[in-house]
Amino acid sequence: MPTDRIESSMRLKETTAARASDPVPVVSVVVPTCGRPRLLERCLDALAHQQSAPGLFEIIVVDDRPSAGTEAVFRAKAVDVIRAGNHMQYIASPGPHGPAAARNRGWRSARSEIVAFTDDDTVPDSLWLANGLRALDDSLGAVCGRIVMPIPQVPTDYERDASGLERAEFVTANCFCRKAVLERVGGFDERFKLAWREDSDLQFRILETGARIGHADDAVVVHPVRPGRWGISLQQQKKVMFDALLFKNHPRLYRTRIRSSARWDYYAIVAAMLGAMASGFYGSPSLTLTLLGLWAALTARFCMQRLRGTTHTVSHVAEMIVTSALIPPLAVFWRLAGMLKFRVGFA
Repeated sequence: MPTDRIESSMRLKETTAARASDPVPVVSVVVPTCGRPRLLERCLDALAHQQSAPGLFEIIVVDDRPSAGTEAVFRAKAVDVIRAGNHMQYIASPGPHGPAAARNRGWRSARSEIVAFTDDDTVPDSLWLANGLRALDDSLGAVCGRIVMPIPQVPTDYERDASGLERAEFVTANCFCRKAVLERVGGFDERFKLAWREDSDLQFRILETGARIGHADDAVVVHPVRPGRWGISLQQQKKVMFDALLFKNHPRLYRTRIRSSARWDYYAIVAAMLGAMASGFYGSPSLTLTLLGLWAALTARFCMQRLRGTTHTVSHVAEMIVTSALIPPLAVFWRLAGMLKFRVGFA
């Protein structure tokens, strides 16, 4: 590392390191980040302007892909936070990687008895911390705030799907947990390598200890939908693999709170497609045409469901047609991959 980088890092540690004489903050805010310095800057700016008394909070940024750009954003925002009487800490994570592991590294470094979680692509309201802390009374082990995801009046399928986060029961983009509860359940399950279902897993483990989880509708975090490239829904199907892990960990709660049954339409589409291929190979034209017709009808039904209430631009309609044909086999593939990886029967 060049001498100037070493000196800069040393100055950063001296500026942000907590001394034994420093008062313990009321809440530690953990923000995992991974290669998104511009989004992180927006989030930290919102956190720096929380309406609170000096010394209320510390911010712990866990860099899951350590970079000079992320560290530079941290240094710039640390000046404002420290000037207001609060504290910041930067942790360069060498691994294991993933949002679950990054959050674990963050809360285990927290000095407070209460840990608040948000993400680098959110914009917390100026009263987020104050309202969330007020809602976390002595009877609760955790509190989940409200997520707001602004989308166009006529959204794309991707935007509408992403906005479903607003209706989730428990989201780590906006939650407050007692550190003692996190210690009791062991924090996040680091086998969840992607940002999917790791928050539900934590929620279920907290509930299984008998602790109660409350809600704070006035603890608001705005979560703008990030731009998605054409066909992004195909990439997202890999997340389905972690449904199998969540089901393995909490079969009853998964069936009552996430999904009570399998996606029969996906399995029917894949079965019709494979059946048509097999019958075509063995030379049964009438059966092949019948199965192809069934596949086309079920795929068209799925496509129309996704188009209902969304934009009908030429590009979006084309995207829905192509991805609706590819999503069912991809989803079934990743579901089977999850079953094999985590050794669980799951449909």
